[in-house]
Amino acid sequence: MASAPKKQSPRLLRQQKVIDHVVNQGFASAAELSELTSVSLMTVHRDIDDLVTRGLLRKFHGGVSAQPSTVFESSSDFRLHTRTAEKEALARDALQLITPGMSVMLDDSTTALALARLLPDIGPLTVVSNYRQVQDALREATDIHLIGLGGEYSRTHDSYLGLPCQEMVRTFSVDIVFLSTSAMNAQLTYHQEQEIVLVKRAMLGSAATKVLMMDASKVGRAALHKLAPVGEFDHVLLAGELDAELIEGMREHTDVRISAVPD
Repeated sequence: MASAPKKQSPRLLRQQKVIDHVVNQGFASAAELSELTSVSLMTVHRDIDDLVTRGLLRKFHGGVSAQPSTVFESSSDFRLHTRTAEKEALARDALQLITPGMSVMLDDSTTALALARLLPDIGPLTVVSNYRQVQDALREATDIHLIGLGGEYSRTHDSYLGLPCQEMVRTFSVDIVFLSTSAMNAQLTYHQEQEIVLVKRAMLGSAATKVLMMDASKVGRAALHKLAPVGEFDHVLLAGELDAELIEGMREHTDVRISAVPD
């Protein structure tokens, strides 16, 4: 049986609120964050120290700052608890592209993890992934032939990366791959980390059908490294509050589908 998503604790919800505020404002003081979250300064400082340790915020005298590219593809531990409604909506729609007997490759995104949790209901599938969370979610699913991609283990991403992973990916020819990344506009997709880009590119080259799943927080942004043109994907699934003009721009290059997020 696939493992269920973990319930979000008040602390994680509070920290997500802190991250969203700092990203939107660029900078925030501890006093401001205390007022925002309705907790004491001491609690806020503990939250800040935790987020700084994870590399999600940068601490300065009098407050903290963050850049969006350091947040949206940050630690797996934190991403597991962000934008969960959007990810679950994307996963439900992505499931419609899968039929029993297919071979499916999943990257190390938490959006792909949301999809992995639904796969045992489909029937016999072969699933290939470098994400330890996906491997854990499917290891006891009797109808899933699970292939774990190895390589250099990244504690930050909780996945296997590096040259060994890339080489292993290239040995496969799967029916469909599902990816997410940290940023995109109407023409291009991006990621701020080179080692992630290289693995995702290898995955794109190993699949007959390529699907990109993105929540609205990643749309209309850029990051350091170009991943692939939007037109390289056969389907782009989007969820959240999106700019209509940007969506139309994407539709000039590929099939774009909007996933409905329940209230």
